[in-house]
This record gives sequence, C-alpha cells and structure tokens, in this order.
Amino acid sequence: VQLQASGGGLVQAGGSLRLSCAASVRTFSGVTMAWFRQAPGKEREFVGAISSRGGRGERTATADSVKGRFTMSRDNAKNTVYLQMNSLKPEDTAVYFCAADTQTLYLGSLRRNPTDYNYWGQGTLVTVSS
Repeated sequence: VQLQASGGGLVQAGGSLRLSCAASVRTFSGVTMAWFRQAPGKEREFVGAISSRGGRGERTATADSVKGRFTMSRDNAKNTVYLQMNSLKPEDTAVYFCAADTQTLYLGSLRRNPTDYNYWGQGTLVTVSS
C-alpha cells in the first residue's frame, strides 16, 4: 500500500487549501482513512478520519481544534481522500500526513490514535502566515 499526499503550500491566515491523498490499495472503499499533523517540536495529532460505508454508513470524525473549518471527503472511484481546510490559522502550520487503517476493513471504524493506522503517506507541508 502506498499513500501519496499533495496540496500543501503557503497560505495567508483566513485562506483555504485542499489536501489530497491517493492510495494504491485494492480495497480502498473498505479502508478508514485519516489525516494527522505534526508541528515542529510537537507530537503527531489527529485531524480527522473518514470511515468506509460499513454498517452505519460513511462517517467522519474531526478534531475539536479544526471542527467547523476542516472537512474530509473521499472518492472511492479515484482511491483518493481529501481534506478541505478553510479559515486557516497560523496554528494550523504543520506537516500533514494521510494514513490508512487496513486492519478494520469495512467495519466503519473511526479511530484517532496514530498507532491504529498501519500505512502512512510522506507528508505535505502546510504553512499559514499571519
């Protein structure tokens, strides 16, 4: 499984960016995908996750720090997950990583611990200037 994240860059506070993560996995529709971020000197933190359809339908989970500003979506036909980031703040500056949980296929899980994700992309840098 390979994950390729893209879309990072430099943006002014209040601006928007959309990150993409393309996954090379045959069972993509059954995989829970997530975004994490890591700022310099800080631990990796959960940003959001989007489940497979599972038994309860496709669901999302979002960290409180980005709720109302960031939205996750997925296109199973393109094996791609997106993170739409609006109203960006300087404190959103970090390297953003996409991750895949292939251990709970089709169960619709929404786990927030990075140790629950077994595949990771290379990261894309988002810098928000004040």
